[in-house]
Amino acid sequence: MVLAALAVFFLVLHAVFPQFTDNSLKAGENAASKVLQRISNMAPVAGSGVSTAQQAHFTALDGTVRVKKSNGNGWVTGDYSIPLEKGDIVQTGSEGMAKVVFNDGTSYTVKQDSLIVIEENSANDQQQTNVAVAVSTGTVDLSTATYSQGSKSQVIVAGATASLSPESTAQVHNDPKANQHEILMKKGSGEVTRNGEIVKLANWEKVSFHGQQSRLEKDKEIGPPTPIAPANMAPLFSSGETTKDVAFSWTPMANAVGYRLRISRNPYFSSTLVDKKVNTAAVTVTSLGEGPYYWMVQSYDAAGKESVESEKNRFTIISKGKQTEAIELELDPFIQHGHVIEVTGKTQNGARVMVNGSEVPMVNADGGFHYFTPPLPQGEAVITVTAQTAQGGVNTQQQKIIIQ
Repeated sequence: MVLAALAVFFLVLHAVFPQFTDNSLKAGENAASKVLQRISNMAPVAGSGVSTAQQAHFTALDGTVRVKKSNGNGWVTGDYSIPLEKGDIVQTGSEGMAKVVFNDGTSYTVKQDSLIVIEENSANDQQQTNVAVAVSTGTVDLSTATYSQGSKSQVIVAGATASLSPESTAQVHNDPKANQHEILMKKGSGEVTRNGEIVKLANWEKVSFHGQQSRLEKDKEIGPPTPIAPANMAPLFSSGETTKDVAFSWTPMANAVGYRLRISRNPYFSSTLVDKKVNTAAVTVTSLGEGPYYWMVQSYDAAGKESVESEKNRFTIISKGKQTEAIELELDPFIQHGHVIEVTGKTQNGARVMVNGSEVPMVNADGGFHYFTPPLPQGEAVITVTAQTAQGGVNTQQQKIIIQ
């Protein structure tokens, strides 16, 4: 009845003042169209390349690691649950190490006494990613994954910007006190720009500079030896004895007068059990006890200049006299972050854990572990988790997941 009364009133009004009512209707239509146009302009247009912020995550932590959020005033202890965003700062102590993985697959291993700032971490609607990290001090190893065309992965050192190609690895060193800055391309390719200079880098090429006014200097680095034995992930049986002598060997390098062998209990070599120099490409280390070990080697020339570090091989000394038995392995429900799967669980104290063939860097004293997989392809995938002790105990579990 109310609507009918309004309709009658409008008809009478239109009959008495036709021009006034027509103008009022046109003005209302114009106002409505302007409001709709403004709303439509606020929404991003498909294919426009509008970027949205993304988060990175810790996948390994060891020793003292601190984080300062961009919107916070103080430092907090690094933790797997802390998301890392644009403007956040990560700092490691003298015995600290942290590995940060971004959504595009780029990973940064922040070594001891280092500080990095996340300058950019975003993606647009065309799946193009933009990751940039500034190394304020210390040493960082980084590795890029296979990302889409148009994406960027950059590292910034004292005003120099290195843009890395997909599937490349590099090492960055920044010493602001000594005013020494280096970018070494280990594998793949990249381009370094600074003050209008552009230098392209390939395998084992390094660019360095000293001070604000110095130019970029390009050098060819000595490639490292290739570890041969013990092979990576090899089990070595001690025949029931408490210790074992282990023979190490690697490829000999031209122009090398000696080699430096290092052995550690952790994959980041924040502490070492053996650090010795030899003049042959093979050496035997005696009296190594049961458990997991990591080893790497470097060559050095007559001037004492060392090559970069080789790949890090892992081996485990196991007492052959002990029977293999199933050990504890409990998995929490997987958490999916796009194409990345977060794996958490608990195993026996002292056990090591592998996820799809990659080792979980840190297992807590109580057996708890935390791991982020690399980005997985779309479709069905199988997550295989294996726990193993130095005594030969093992437990393997598999779960299928769907990546959409």
